[in-house]
Amino acid sequence: MPSTYSMVLIVATLPLRSQGHWLMENSSANPTHRLSPSSWNTFEECPRKYWLSRQGLPKKASMPASMGTAIHNSVEDLCNLDLVGMGDAESGWLDIASKEALDRHWEIERQLFQDTPRHPRWKPELITKANEGLRGALEILLVRARKPQRNLSDVTVRCWKEVQSMVLANEGSLESICGRVMGRLDLWIAESRDGEVAEWIVADLKTGRPPKGALDVKVNRQLRLYRDLLKQNNPDHPPVHAEGWYSANQTVHRADGPPILDEALEAWEKMAPTEIPLDATPSDASCAFCEWKAWCPSWWVARKEGELSPGSMFRDEVVRLVRFDQESGAALFERSPPIGNDGELAPSDHRFGAILKDKALQQMIEIQSSADYHHLFLGSARLDGKVMHLGDWSEILPWSPMLMSSSQKLKKIE
Repeated sequence: MPSTYSMVLIVATLPLRSQGHWLMENSSANPTHRLSPSSWNTFEECPRKYWLSRQGLPKKASMPASMGTAIHNSVEDLCNLDLVGMGDAESGWLDIASKEALDRHWEIERQLFQDTPRHPRWKPELITKANEGLRGALEILLVRARKPQRNLSDVTVRCWKEVQSMVLANEGSLESICGRVMGRLDLWIAESRDGEVAEWIVADLKTGRPPKGALDVKVNRQLRLYRDLLKQNNPDHPPVHAEGWYSANQTVHRADGPPILDEALEAWEKMAPTEIPLDATPSDASCAFCEWKAWCPSWWVARKEGELSPGSMFRDEVVRLVRFDQESGAALFERSPPIGNDGELAPSDHRFGAILKDKALQQMIEIQSSADYHHLFLGSARLDGKVMHLGDWSEILPWSPMLMSSSQKLKKIE
């Protein structure tokens, strides 16, 4: 391998076009909202959770999401590399290029993560896991191109060009002709036989836990939706199927099933914007990792009525601050049980101590200095005996039940 080489990154813009095929149709429709696989899932979990996600509330950063984005964007960069000035037989370059791509996107994601008002601690040690995920994704690509390699350092320029030649597009937007349904495509691949395109593959890169058996129902639905959107936008398509690529163990899972677009459009109708909140369907599954609890009174009512378990080690609470010492981080809280269903709270005799540090301590200081609060939401407080501990894994927010849409609030203010 030569000591110097040039690799120019081509940044794709949308709508993408490759080999005469459009990923996204430009529609004259201007729908009031759009359905994506994630919004569909959220609506099914809890309509109130979906409604709150559309109110412009501050979102919460997630370490797994940031790591997944860094891996996805690194794969995109490597698929779009222009290997100018390199000989076809050169090897040893892919290890270097993949590390550079991941380091670059890791830093971008770290900055975005830190700039998000609601974020836990950034975990720099997870870059090792991200690197393993990236290597796993590249290995799947090589196998799909029928160019399996024992080590990425053995991949030649010629080999990678063959991989690139089968990738029609990556990280592109998919949209239904009516404009109501959309998705984000990771990879659109053409499989050839005897020099002719025999099949298209819609591949979605998954950086989470691989399935032990069949694909999760919602993942299967997501992949079929991407498949059907691609087919709708390309009437003269060859056979098309969708796959989930799990980088953790380099497994490929095919998503089979009937067309899904009609079902998606039916769901779209139910997800229309409303001025008042949609009904909540609190459950341990839908509420466990919900990021909108500070604005939703329903989960707290469900907790009081025994419909939700309080949790064993980590708990969410709605409280009144009794005492707080900034120097030590010691606080005394009083639990505030709900009255009715609209977020009103009652006093109680249930008081507990807490130790605040790091991010949670800073949040408490900022909230107290603003004096613009009456009650607080404590997220992921760790129970240790009779004392709660809150730190970088936790958050403290003003309790602010949202009973009308943000647009309706603005109208009232005006």
